[in-house]
Amino acid sequence: MTRSEENYLKAIFHLGGQNSKLIATNAIAEQMETKPSSVTDMAKKLAEKGLLHYKRYQGVTLTPMGVKTALAIIRKHRLWEVFLVKKLDFTWDEVHEVAEQLEHIKSEKLIDKIDALLEYPKFDPHGDPIPTKTGEFQERAKQLLSELPIAAQGVCVGVKDTSSTFLKFLDKNSIALGNTIHILDKEDFDNSLHIQIEGRELQISNQIASNLYVKTA
Repeated sequence: MTRSEENYLKAIFHLGGQNSKLIATNAIAEQMETKPSSVTDMAKKLAEKGLLHYKRYQGVTLTPMGVKTALAIIRKHRLWEVFLVKKLDFTWDEVHEVAEQLEHIKSEKLIDKIDALLEYPKFDPHGDPIPTKTGEFQERAKQLLSELPIAAQGVCVGVKDTSSTFLKFLDKNSIALGNTIHILDKEDFDNSLHIQIEGRELQISNQIASNLYVKTA
């Protein structure tokens, strides 16, 4: 498996999960920031390796082996993120790019030892579930903050946007995983929210609310 092949498998999994729906080559091209023709070439290579099914003019689906491989890469990525935050004092806006490089290390023994060292974490610093060695993972019941009605409240359990700029914005405004967010009001004009978070009141845009996952009681 080349680094590029692993990145494609991970992208396809993120687009379609473990279900069997077809993922269009254009969607993959957009995710990978490349041309549809390049996606087609890669899809044929991965199909030859038994990692996905490719249907011309329709798209691709991961095979069971493709799902297993993608989950192994995602497990490495998210464990590295936890390791960087907990053991090396990286901030959550710094870890994604570094983990993108580290996820391609092949040593399973190394990853297993990191998993044990971290005491088998279930979620990464952004709230995403970490697959076990056997490919199982614990999904949280969650919804976007923007979907909640006025007077509802929930605990922040994840972020949809993991970009450095968004995470820095959250840090700047002291919004973090584990915070309880109470919706005080919603503007009809632009759906921006007036919220209370950890005793503070704050106005946030619909864009911000649409990128925060919360778990309600």
